[in-house]
Amino acid sequence: MLEILVMLICAAILVSGLLAVTLRGVLAAAVSGGLATLFAAVCYVLLGAPDVGMTEASIGSGLSTLIFLYAIRRTAGARE
Repeated sequence: MLEILVMLICAAILVSGLLAVTLRGVLAAAVSGGLATLFAAVCYVLLGAPDVGMTEASIGSGLSTLIFLYAIRRTAGARE
């Protein structure tokens, strides 16, 4: 059961990454990239590395996404 869940989360990582690359809107692409790293954090926790998962969730998904969103808001990307 755990293997199926990990496979589904890995598929969600791939879909979110592809969406981040193919979406036209900068804001949607940044959110999709943050979602991919959030799925990666969940995958790390399920595979038995909770310290890596918590670090990925806080830095990769949380802080990096907030920095991207702030930069988009402060530049012309928010008008698209």
